[in-house]
Amino acid sequence: MNPLFGKLLVDIAKQRLKAKHAPIPYTEKEITPVIDNIKVEFSHAIKEYLFIIIGVFSAGFGLKGFLLPNHFIDGGATGISLLLQNITSLSLGVLLLLVNLPFLILATQTIGKKFAIKSVIAIAFLALVVHFVNYPTITEDKLLIAVFGGFFLGLGIGLAMRGGSVIDGTEVLAIYLSRKMSITVGDVLLLINIVIFSFGAYVLSIETALYAILTYLSAAKTVDFVVDGVEEYLGITIISEKHEEIRIMVTEKLRRACTIYAGKGGFGVNGKNYDKDIIYTVMTRLELAKLYTEIDKIDKKAFVTIGIVKDLKGGMIKRKPLK
Repeated sequence: MNPLFGKLLVDIAKQRLKAKHAPIPYTEKEITPVIDNIKVEFSHAIKEYLFIIIGVFSAGFGLKGFLLPNHFIDGGATGISLLLQNITSLSLGVLLLLVNLPFLILATQTIGKKFAIKSVIAIAFLALVVHFVNYPTITEDKLLIAVFGGFFLGLGIGLAMRGGSVIDGTEVLAIYLSRKMSITVGDVLLLINIVIFSFGAYVLSIETALYAILTYLSAAKTVDFVVDGVEEYLGITIISEKHEEIRIMVTEKLRRACTIYAGKGGFGVNGKNYDKDIIYTVMTRLELAKLYTEIDKIDKKAFVTIGIVKDLKGGMIKRKPLK
């Protein structure tokens, strides 16, 4: 390890121990686990921001290589920005920031501050990419523009979500309204986009609005392919020798409910069975990156299985935002 980087890790670890009011001087036994946690956070952060960076450039390519030069629009906050760009003198980069700002403020209460901060960074980066990067205009064929413009935009949105952020704030509004009202996230997004496409038909043309619907469908299917939905619930089973530490992390740090199953290993040392607790919890796709990070801090060898949850009733699902 680089000596400078090692010293930086030690300094950060000491600051964390100081914040916990640990007695000074700090022993190696106290510092080592904190440094290991920082390394896990750092490696996961690199992966998440790599997803966001690739996603932003993909979305920028969809916007400037297909939609923007041909005066097409899309759904969501991006569609609102494109529509306003067609009827005002403001640049798309500025409009992306202005339109998404209210949704990001809402995200701090709905999902969490860390998620909102990452989303602000992602959207600001997208605004800079759209403003400064000169993408070539790929085609003038309207069908290709609608399909592939939507594909690259959806790919960007999906990758950003895999990185734990959004570059289109209407998903946050949809999540918020779905919790307050008896409607699904998909229904909210559909209603929002119906309004956008209706304005598009009035301001631009019916033909443009129809192509915008095709663009939206292409983007939505791509997002589904990349992340399996905006607020899709996942059933997560965790098997680990350090199951009690993971249970405390899930309930106290992530503030999520979980169920403990009494399990028995089928293939232990020398073929002997052994007892262990199995943790089961339900979270959303947006929270998965945070969960992986925290599990790796405790037990990198933990066995984790994930299944799609099609429906939910009762229980304590996402009552509070993540810390």
